[in-house]
Amino acid sequence: MSEGGTRRAWQRMLSGRRLDLIDPSPLDVEIGDIAHGLARVARWNGQTKGPEIFSVAQHSLLVEALFAAGEPFPSGKARLTALLHDAPEYVIGDMISPFKAAIGGDYKLIEERLKRAIHIRFGLAAEPLDDLNRLIKIADRASAYLEATALAGFAIAEARKLFGAPDLPLRDFAAYLEPMRPADVEARFLARFAELDAEAVGTL
Repeated sequence: MSEGGTRRAWQRMLSGRRLDLIDPSPLDVEIGDIAHGLARVARWNGQTKGPEIFSVAQHSLLVEALFAAGEPFPSGKARLTALLHDAPEYVIGDMISPFKAAIGGDYKLIEERLKRAIHIRFGLAAEPLDDLNRLIKIADRASAYLEATALAGFAIAEARKLFGAPDLPLRDFAAYLEPMRPADVEARFLARFAELDAEAVGTL
């Protein structure tokens, strides 16, 4: 509760922004807050191998790379959309898919509102085309397969059943699967965002 007994639905970010989680404004979205948060949110509820967590920021970098590998001429905006596909998790965290399904509509509604605000803030379509969403989802599932088999202890047969086997030279993405310190992956995420944002602006 905040002052006066009213419910508080906002979170204060390190940038000083106060982001309303129920009705988020694009004006309160900052890429520094996103990068900082995602670099500290663990994939697979932290059940991964290595001395560091494998973060949502690293997953996002992997998905963007997989998306680009699957598309011969992806635009800067499309790649930026792929990089930010899980950006709402900087404030709502990462939940494994079975738990998301159990929670149902309220979680999805909040996630979609946040994603919409993030897209508007960075000059992307508030509602990406279905084809783009489908291609990003393919890259997301490929990433899940790689992470599951390399980091989360899944057998190959089990991962294939759950996520499908990517039709890509997987060795090309091995470097993305090395867990990194939060500060290092935060810097890497910000650098990749800057590259893709500059490319996206250049295509206007």
